[in-house]
Amino acid sequence: MEQTRPAQKLSDLETAIHSYVRPDTFPLAIRVMKKEEVLPEWVKRPAKDFGKTFSICQGVTMARRYGWALAMGGEDLSCPIAKIAFGFEEELDYYTKGSLTDGMYTKTCNLGELTEAAVPKFTKDEAGTVLIAPLGRASFEPEVITVYANSAQVMRMVAGALYHTGGEITSSFTARADCADIVIKTIKTNKPQVILPCYGDRVFGQTHDHEMAFTIPFAMADAFIEGLQQTHKGGVRYPVPTYLQYEAKYPDTYEKLNDMFDSNL
Repeated sequence: MEQTRPAQKLSDLETAIHSYVRPDTFPLAIRVMKKEEVLPEWVKRPAKDFGKTFSICQGVTMARRYGWALAMGGEDLSCPIAKIAFGFEEELDYYTKGSLTDGMYTKTCNLGELTEAAVPKFTKDEAGTVLIAPLGRASFEPEVITVYANSAQVMRMVAGALYHTGGEITSSFTARADCADIVIKTIKTNKPQVILPCYGDRVFGQTHDHEMAFTIPFAMADAFIEGLQQTHKGGVRYPVPTYLQYEAKYPDTYEKLNDMFDSNL
């Protein structure tokens, strides 16, 4: 498969997603900037530009609904779980022992400890400013592509992602910290993920009940584009073309009227 330059690949990817998936909000490019990398000048910083701190899921929703490009470092974050997951703060015992889940997500602190341990995390060395932008506005090479969509559209993307590999996509869910699943798990596994939006994403990111998300490493973009194209050609499409070539069965009174029509022939 011919390899394309990042800018052209982003354009081709945006075209393919809009053509074959048709999401309601902008597909996103996400990169965790290394400490030596310089951020683009045109991105919005929550603390600097709004005088507020946000959760990662708020930033994701701003990018996908407003079309903004945002950069979020530790100083921009309000969510304590994200601060730990993205490596900006240490895992204090109060967190690791399940205090945040006790009685809310889990029956006991001991069970909550298992839940918090399952959240993907960066080390301090891996931490960096999270840069998020719609594909059409991304002037950087992303690590992760994220699309929020309904379940049929996510199914469509799963089919496209598996076109060259077969098999299955395996994802895990905790109802917590989907920002870590979107960014950290996708980067660390280097595999596509189906994302179940967490409770915080719905409360603070205002993600709708019908929405899920799908992520794919940018390194897989060429194969994903071709996978969307070829599965469309093979008949896997969105909107799903429901089967309509059947003869309907109507209520008895309707059928009686049809019989009267036939008797008048």
